Amino acid sequence: MRVTFLNPPFIKNFSRPQRSPAVTKSGTLYYPMWLASAAGYTEAGGHAIDLIDAPAADFTEDAVIERIRDFGSSLVIVETSTPSIYNDVSFSEKLKTTLSREGQEVFIVLVGTHVSALPEESLRLNVSVDAIAQGEYDATVRELADALENRQEPGTVTGLWLRDGEKIIHTGERSPLSNVDQIPFVSSVYKRFLEPHHYFNPNALFPMVTITTSRGCPHHCFFCVYPQTMMGHRLRNRSVENVVDELEYIIAHFSDIKAIFFEDDTFPANKKRCIAICEEIIRRNIRISWTANARVDLDQETMRVMKKAGCRCLCVGFESGNQQLLDRMKKGITLEQSQTFMEAARKTGILIHGCFMVGLPGETRETMQETLDLAISLQPDAIQMYPVMVYPGTEAYAWYQQKGLITSKDFSQWLTPSGLHNTVIHGEELSAEELVRFCDEARKKFYLRPKYILYKFVQMLRHPGEIRRTLKSVRTFAKYLLFGSDVQKEPI
Repeated sequence: MRVTFLNPPFIKNFSRPQRSPAVTKSGTLYYPMWLASAAGYTEAGGHAIDLIDAPAADFTEDAVIERIRDFGSSLVIVETSTPSIYNDVSFSEKLKTTLSREGQEVFIVLVGTHVSALPEESLRLNVSVDAIAQGEYDATVRELADALENRQEPGTVTGLWLRDGEKIIHTGERSPLSNVDQIPFVSSVYKRFLEPHHYFNPNALFPMVTITTSRGCPHHCFFCVYPQTMMGHRLRNRSVENVVDELEYIIAHFSDIKAIFFEDDTFPANKKRCIAICEEIIRRNIRISWTANARVDLDQETMRVMKKAGCRCLCVGFESGNQQLLDRMKKGITLEQSQTFMEAARKTGILIHGCFMVGLPGETRETMQETLDLAISLQPDAIQMYPVMVYPGTEAYAWYQQKGLITSKDFSQWLTPSGLHNTVIHGEELSAEELVRFCDEARKKFYLRPKYILYKFVQMLRHPGEIRRTLKSVRTFAKYLLFGSDVQKEPI
């Protein structure tokens, strides 16, 4: 069977696969990792695949439909997100209607965090959508392709939500894959279908390739969407050899790639395994820069090994400068750990991208200032600071909804007209306008400090490889930092 895996047309550079989908102020654009993984797994099951990333390639709706027509797809897997869900369903209707008129029938399946959290509601949006594949969908899609090719009922495949007349039926929950080594290298799918220069993350040298070495996250931060809607909290690791083999594949097949981004929720979640991967990289004499997500409980000993193996930068959620707020979001860290972590990072020479948020349960003007004070005192290489974004399926969404603090039931309002993040929550004491204004001013206070500007200038002089990344980030970000943005200043 011919299967198309589609990141559908929407706003150009809309980063649908990231944890908080939007057109980002930094120019960040994620690879369609989960689509590509499922595509590779489906192809390994004997099916022909195509992968289309329309926002990255700036494909029009008509161009995408033409490509699906020419490929002769019978099954189309459409990635969705909360802010784009209405667009994604509307395009699915256009795709099915257009191809049906020409005699080509396609079975359309929606996947992703939003439809996993709200499968029945999503399926009822439009009869052109045939099914929802809930949660981690690699095996579900492959088995569905098998069933359709053999003219079996889709209802025999677990992990689906299907329409049965006026009723919606669930075929049962599917357990996540336990052996993730059986998924082909996601980079091998990228190589065939994607252009690496389309993708950017300011925390990695450009151009870069994004992969994951595990699935699932053992931590329970109340806002984090992937563990709560798709991948679960059970950590499933690829073997050390499998991970490092993929690094060798990338170096051999992507001639101008400068870096790897390990997009695991927490790359060093298992210290022993993290060190083993690093030691294998060193043993094989692999020389490439890499970035990963980490937590502030990472110790200096492990950081030293990571640095020796090529780790250049870590993305870390400090989140708040108030301990009570950290505890309420179930972050599981302390402010003292944040300080110790940054001291260790400086000693090992690893750059830190710090993530901060405001509007948390119990937030006040005083706690927001504590968060800014923490960001400045830690002195990371870069920061992001936004009002908390809440998505269906997370504890955060349930809490804000129960408290009446979500300002719209229209998911398209999760974005501004140009596709930036929109603030759809307000605090118990703070308006959406105050949250946005604070974040805008906080970023200016952090980035426009003379000490910081001097630091970046010296960094580029000492490390010319940083120039391209820094300038690419500055070009995109400056217009928001210096001239404001179109983020909504009022609750909707």
